[in-house]
Amino acid sequence: MKLKMAEKSLFAYLLRSPWWVSILAACGIGLLGKIMFHGDYFSYALTLTLPFVVIAMIVAWRQKDVPSQSRVNDTVEAVMAMSWREFSALMEQAFRRDGFEVRRINGAADFLLTKEGRDSLVCCKRWKAASQGIEPLRALVAAQEAQEVREALYVSVIDLSDKARQFARDNRIALMLAPQLTRLLRLPKKSLPRTPISAK
Repeated sequence: MKLKMAEKSLFAYLLRSPWWVSILAACGIGLLGKIMFHGDYFSYALTLTLPFVVIAMIVAWRQKDVPSQSRVNDTVEAVMAMSWREFSALMEQAFRRDGFEVRRINGAADFLLTKEGRDSLVCCKRWKAASQGIEPLRALVAAQEAQEVREALYVSVIDLSDKARQFARDNRIALMLAPQLTRLLRLPKKSLPRTPISAK
């Protein structure tokens, strides 16, 4: 039987928070123990800080490659200001850098990626809206079935609606949103084109 941590538990909250939140909690418990206990009892009280220190280390390891929000915002701004030709060339370069063979295609998907004998269809969108709906995902699924490709990746600069996210989960479509796109592209800071134009 697989154990699952309650989403609203303290430790689940800490695992979703920045690493320094757990360190602050550990320091708070340590300070409280110093005030309330002395001698050997204080040593026992310090052991209560260990789980928080461990969580801080786990979170720090998980977040070591996570881009900052300002970095994500810069990347989104840069991508939204690019022409489709510039953006698609950048995506192709990034995929090749990660070891994929890349073939451009037309239709619901923009690229066919191949790596270690496995094919994936990739659809990239940069629409300027609050969120994206299901239709482009439906089209991607149809393209998968038509081309008999088992894996699909949907790249979006903006967030997806809850229904679109559920549709992606139900159809096993991998999502690459702004934070993951930032890691993939590795744009230099302030590489921002000046004139936004129409997005695909």
